Amino acid sequence: MIKKIFICFLGISLFSCNELQQVVNQLPQGETPLGTAQIAQGLREALDKGIDKQVSKLTQENGFFKNELVKIVLPEELQKVDKTLRDIGLDNLADEGLKILNRAAEDAVGEATPIFVNAVKGITFNDAKSILLGSDDAATQYLTSATKTELYAKFNPVIKKSFEKVGADQIWSNLISRYNSIPLTKKVNPDLTDYVTNEALTGVYTMIAVEEKEIRNNVSARTSDLLQRVFKLQD
Repeated sequence: MIKKIFICFLGISLFSCNELQQVVNQLPQGETPLGTAQIAQGLREALDKGIDKQVSKLTQENGFFKNELVKIVLPEELQKVDKTLRDIGLDNLADEGLKILNRAAEDAVGEATPIFVNAVKGITFNDAKSILLGSDDAATQYLTSATKTELYAKFNPVIKKSFEKVGADQIWSNLISRYNSIPLTKKVNPDLTDYVTNEALTGVYTMIAVEEKEIRNNVSARTSDLLQRVFKLQD
């Protein structure tokens, strides 16, 4: 019923603050209508909840490696390296190389929270109106556009340092050298720091989207009065 009321107003992109407030005021609810600032605050709270609940998990040991939603696998050009090494009995070396990629991502994610917090604080009502009435991951998409460039700049040196700390740069150099020395193989030399940085970013946004979808679709996940009232508007 509520969604039908919203559709009558020329689409999300044409809403003004006054128009959306008029819709909110007309909703059949026996309580004081939400103000525009409260709607924006509710979305900030939802994102904060996703960051606190989901992103923090990724910083723990095996946060990436044991989570099939975000586990970092080898880039395509190195999958043949992995297979070839296993074919010649170097399974342990291949396993260690894969684990190190995920460990580096886990190290880097600790840099994300302050950047996310600042981005969430910056949500305006104009942002909020399209987020609230958007797709199941509309808030995550907003956060991605607001933070991805800055997070890449933060993650990349941490991942590089993590590789150096555990000797991953040397391990992967050895792996690739062993592979490249095998007769008749096509030589590879991927930029693993860039690859893992981007995969770590994808993992972070994936887990925030998981929590956002839960809040949007599961009433019991709306753990405060404000979350319940705000997301009732998009039910």
